[in-house]
Amino acid sequence: MSDSPAPRGPRALADPHLVYDPVPGNGPKDVVILGSTGSIGTQAIDLVLRNPDRFRVTGLSANGGRVGLLAEQAYRLRVPTVAVAREDVVPALREALSAQYDAGEPLPEILAGPDAATQLAASDCHTVLNGITGSIGLAPTLAALEAGRTLALANKESLIVGGPLVKALAEPGQIIPVDSEHAALFQSLAAGTRADVRKLVVTASGGPFRGRTKAELSNVTVEDALAHPTWAMGPVITINSATLVNKGLEVIEAHLLYDIPFERIEVVVHPQSYVHSMVEFTDGSTIAQATPPDMRGPIAIGLGWPERVPDAAPAFDWSTASTWEFFPLDTDAFPSVGLARHVGELAGTAPAVFNAANEECVDAFLQGTLPFNGIMETVTRVVDEHGTPGTGTSLTVSDVLEAETWARARARELTAQTGHTAQTATAEARA
Repeated sequence: MSDSPAPRGPRALADPHLVYDPVPGNGPKDVVILGSTGSIGTQAIDLVLRNPDRFRVTGLSANGGRVGLLAEQAYRLRVPTVAVAREDVVPALREALSAQYDAGEPLPEILAGPDAATQLAASDCHTVLNGITGSIGLAPTLAALEAGRTLALANKESLIVGGPLVKALAEPGQIIPVDSEHAALFQSLAAGTRADVRKLVVTASGGPFRGRTKAELSNVTVEDALAHPTWAMGPVITINSATLVNKGLEVIEAHLLYDIPFERIEVVVHPQSYVHSMVEFTDGSTIAQATPPDMRGPIAIGLGWPERVPDAAPAFDWSTASTWEFFPLDTDAFPSVGLARHVGELAGTAPAVFNAANEECVDAFLQGTLPFNGIMETVTRVVDEHGTPGTGTSLTVSDVLEAETWARARARELTAQTGHTAQTATAEARA
């Protein structure tokens, strides 16, 4: 796909009042799970195995780093097709599959290579759950939409880097959000019409550094940043939670999913992570969606909507006392949300630059070559150097890829300079 389809007018990508059903019927929904060995994928498989009357998995994809788990998943679900991004792991995957299956029992078809997940996303099924992490999830998202599948979207980067491309392809009701915050907004929006909505309120746990000043964040360690107080997630997402970049991305995502202006999307800190987001209506009412922290609930919304899946996730024990707190966001210590609003309003390739630069900076922090505060300082510089995207032309996939490539290269240059400066300063201090 080199060119974008003709753009459509302003509209919400996700709408709880609409039902997109590409394969009507009363039997189990055929589901493809992309990113099956990751956090979203493994929890989705748990949900499917507990509800065989509702869901049947027809394909699994993974990067290829955990072929043993992928083979086990394929066997338990009896999927006809598995896909891996890394071609070099195909022999190991085939061996792992052979160890799971009985002699003479046919093995699943194996798709391999960087386009394997995209190919699987367009295969025959009802719903594609995109649980891939990172902007590599954009191509599978576009493929699923173009093929007419319902898209249960956990890959927020698809919208961040390719929002106009996704908007041009998606049919009304075709996308069901799986992020806990956007699944919460989705359910809360069902309480009224679009005209009734005054504000979207996205909640943030505050991460491991809630309450710390910018100065106090200057020397935090990787171990500190990975110690999230309420959620168990992968390292990149956990660091994004520590910087609150994840909330910035979610603000952009909420704008694109629900077609609400940025000035009517607010972020509030809620340490308990019980209320996943809220919608304020014009009559002064606020509808909140709340559950104990568990991603199986949002996954069940993504796979089962408009029906709910009984006992998908734990409910509250209302016989036990609890306290729910809400605090305003400290924009000085956590400038990421404001920067995300800025790039979201710039649109074009600016969000892709923001996201790609952040991924490189997070990697540098995890490798110990960039300080924590240096993540957002570097991302801000890359965004500023990118400037305002050109207007008057439609965004294309090649535009996104070119912007990402530049942003990654520039972020690596800047993090290398920062690391060298820090090492020099340390050496001088010790001299």
